[in-house]
Amino acid sequence: MAEAAAKIKTYPNCTALNKDYPGGVARSASVKNKGGKTRYKPYVSKALYDANKRLDRDKDGIACER
Repeated sequence: MAEAAAKIKTYPNCTALNKDYPGGVARSASVKNKGGKTRYKPYVSKALYDANKRLDRDKDGIACER
């Protein structure tokens, strides 16, 4: 279990996160974006979202969506 947690990357900011995940990271597939239309589909990963939750400025369940 500790190995899986070690692979979850925390990003310093959205620019860094968007390099790996252009659409941001969603907590679950059913989360809807509050900000309107996005150009990219978010990557779904609860563990990755939880590690980078502070980057979800509008608190809609998707960090760094664009």
